[in-house]
Amino acid sequence: MVRRTKEEALETRTRILDAAERVFFEKGVSRTSLADIAQAAGVTRGAIYWHFAHKSDLFTEMFDRVLLPLDELTAASVDPNEPDPLGRLMEVCIVCLRDTANDPHRRRVFDILFLKCELVEEMGPVMVRYQTNMREGLSKIEGGLRNAISKGQLPAELDTKLATAMVHAFVSGSLRDMLFLPDATNFGAHAQQMVEGIFDAVRSSPALRKRNP
Repeated sequence: MVRRTKEEALETRTRILDAAERVFFEKGVSRTSLADIAQAAGVTRGAIYWHFAHKSDLFTEMFDRVLLPLDELTAASVDPNEPDPLGRLMEVCIVCLRDTANDPHRRRVFDILFLKCELVEEMGPVMVRYQTNMREGLSKIEGGLRNAISKGQLPAELDTKLATAMVHAFVSGSLRDMLFLPDATNFGAHAQQMVEGIFDAVRSSPALRKRNP
């Protein structure tokens, strides 16, 4: 009986997250109430508060669901025992762009984050979480680049902070571009080529080398 109750609770939680994703996408985050989400999920507001403290908490967990598949690749890129950290880091970028282009669920969540979420007062925790995720993402990219240097895959004189900023800007900018102008570039078909192009620059561009002050 306990197991069944846990399974039912998990099913309810998933249904709430799915409903939140649909309603956020249709109405925008600031115009969506917990009552709207409860109605779409077929549950009471009390059921939502049982699983989520507030709307920003619900939003954050909805977003985290699409990031989970990248965690394993990201961890591998910074693992000192990984023989190909550069390959794993490139794979993270490729998967992020390709899957967002090809997977309607993932694309919808990024659409909500970039185009339909006003970071107003009630969403303050989301802004903080977004900044935290960005800092962590930058740290992991730089960690992967440093790991690749240690394996001889990148030049020792690479300016890892500058290269990190460039890689991150490329990925985040590409995500926004595919949402604003979905027909401009076929990211699903060309993600690998584009990522390889960025990392060719990281590998060989003199502009990304450390310079004497």
